[in-house]
Amino acid sequence: MSDMLTDPNALARPELLQVADTVARDKNINRDEVLEAMEQAIQKAGRSKYGNEHDIRAHINRSTGQISLARYVEAVENPEDIENEITQIEYKKAVLKNPDIEPGGFLVDPLPPIDFGRIAAQTAKQVIVQKVREAERTRQFAEYKDRVGEIVNGLVKRVEYGNVIVDLGRDEALLRRDDCIPREHVNTGDRIRALIVDVREEQRGPQIFLSRTHPQFMAKLFVQEVPEIYDGVIEIKSVARDPGSRAKLAVISNDSSIDPVGPCIGMRGSRVQAVVGELQGEKIDIIQWSEDPATFIVNALAPAEVSKVVLDEEKNRIEVVVPDEQLSLAIGRRGQNVRLASQLSGWDIDILTEAIESERQVEEFRVRSQMFVNALDVDDVIAHLLVTEGFSSVEEVAFVPVEDLLDIEGFDEAVAEELRERARAFLAKRESDFADKRKDLGLQDDLVELEGLNAEILTKLGENAVKSRDDLADLAADELLEIVGENAMTEKQANDIIMAARAHWFEDEDTGVEEVAAEQETETE
Repeated sequence: MSDMLTDPNALARPELLQVADTVARDKNINRDEVLEAMEQAIQKAGRSKYGNEHDIRAHINRSTGQISLARYVEAVENPEDIENEITQIEYKKAVLKNPDIEPGGFLVDPLPPIDFGRIAAQTAKQVIVQKVREAERTRQFAEYKDRVGEIVNGLVKRVEYGNVIVDLGRDEALLRRDDCIPREHVNTGDRIRALIVDVREEQRGPQIFLSRTHPQFMAKLFVQEVPEIYDGVIEIKSVARDPGSRAKLAVISNDSSIDPVGPCIGMRGSRVQAVVGELQGEKIDIIQWSEDPATFIVNALAPAEVSKVVLDEEKNRIEVVVPDEQLSLAIGRRGQNVRLASQLSGWDIDILTEAIESERQVEEFRVRSQMFVNALDVDDVIAHLLVTEGFSSVEEVAFVPVEDLLDIEGFDEAVAEELRERARAFLAKRESDFADKRKDLGLQDDLVELEGLNAEILTKLGENAVKSRDDLADLAADELLEIVGENAMTEKQANDIIMAARAHWFEDEDTGVEEVAAEQETETE
């Protein structure tokens, strides 16, 4: 607003500028935002005196603190566009009052300074407080929204029902009960460190949420305590925590000459003990990370010793075999050790003892041997030899190169060819039996031709009223697994089969779109 609106008789009000400076400094907001809040308060008081229907604006001179008040009336070129005769005037009439005015400009009528009464002063104060609070909230959100993941220090201001209000200096943050370390007791006035996990704009203003249980809180503490991590020589790959009890930290060194575990522990354990002290005695296992999942999981299960691991990458599951006396140590109290190792690695971990593993292998050997005895009509000796050499299905025997069968001790060419013939005869009979079964079940061709479905799976689908590709497409992955059994396929394979069954839906949509486009093109021609 132009300084021509300033009343020449008005006195300078430097105290206004002093107040604005003080508030801006205390609240850490812009001085102009405080002065704008004061202007809005004066405008509100002016409208209360001269009428709320008027467009009354106030201005505080930024140099002297002088207050000017004026009524604004807009000059409207087209009389039909006038919506409010109090705040708008026809341009022709406006020119008579001010020849220099342009269409869309304003006639400015200076008003005498108002004398604030008690009610007007109270109203003005409320406006100023509200505007300053809004500006403070905007500043607070802008300051903290990009600081998620940082550790902050603060004083405990108060504790309400287990939730801790933390004074960060100019701002407050909330440490909820669930984000406090179990059995940790804090008192008003205690100094506390926590991780900023979220900053949200809520109805009552920005809320800063802290956590002392988040895995990254422990990771950030190590960054502060271990210079090698801060410098990037050692990298934290993953963290798993059972807050207040135990944690595992996986680290790797980017310099082959530096051991990643030693610097994290520190001289006589000084560095790790500093973190343990901050986490109320939480025990921390520092583990060397490895790209090989088996090696990494063996390290993660420390201090338990591992005899053997078996990976199933499709199911993201790993079986770990441990000596019988190591079972309780590998699992940990209430499953803590294996649970943390699973969180750290991202793999599902099954713990087996050597005795259980041996029993299972014996049972698998027996079942496979019996399968070969029944399918190929051979004695136990030949069936055992096939299983020992790694054959697990009749299909493998039927279509494996003869040389692979000849490698088995005691097998000659005649035996190998006979086994292949018997295996193929068994598969042909099974296929013939399935063809009859398929007719009885009413399975449609579009379902049978879908990749990934064998005779056994198709039979189970038919028995559960899934007889066409559309029937299969309507299923969810968990429903398909429930029908065929989880051992028949993985969840990913189930999803892939269902998506393949749905593919023709999208092809139909594309064809429909092409037909419509062709019709439109024909009409245009």
